[in-house]
Amino acid sequence: MEKKVEDFSLPSTGGKTFQLSQAKDKFLVLYFYPKDNTPGCTAESLQFRGLHPQFVALGGGIYGISRDSLKSHENFKAKHEFPFDLLADTEEKACNLFGVIKMKNMYGKQVRGIERSSFVVDRKGVILRAWRGVKVPGHAQEVLDFAKTL
Repeated sequence: MEKKVEDFSLPSTGGKTFQLSQAKDKFLVLYFYPKDNTPGCTAESLQFRGLHPQFVALGGGIYGISRDSLKSHENFKAKHEFPFDLLADTEEKACNLFGVIKMKNMYGKQVRGIERSSFVVDRKGVILRAWRGVKVPGHAQEVLDFAKTL
């Protein structure tokens, strides 16, 4: 069921550019979330922040991805002191590669948005595990538990 994702690059917090093929981590956790500074996205990001040292100890890197601007990401990262970078996918490049854009109901209206999803990807860009339609409570721990099996 392994699926390889084509290489992509996105602007990253800290004035960097993230490129999948250049990642040096043993594996990557790419978590897609709808919007900076919203309750669910903040809670999810804080969970990944709390478990970050354990992911690093396993050789993993964590990256949060949304359609927000780099400026929004920089503020979100600084406010919560995330030890990992956030990637700005304003053109939905990565969103489309991972198929996370869905029609969602927002106050009775249909809107296009990111379905909260996480992926563990190896150094070659192969998706090792995907979670779609994620519920925030306990999710980061579930991803960590999977990473421990790698």
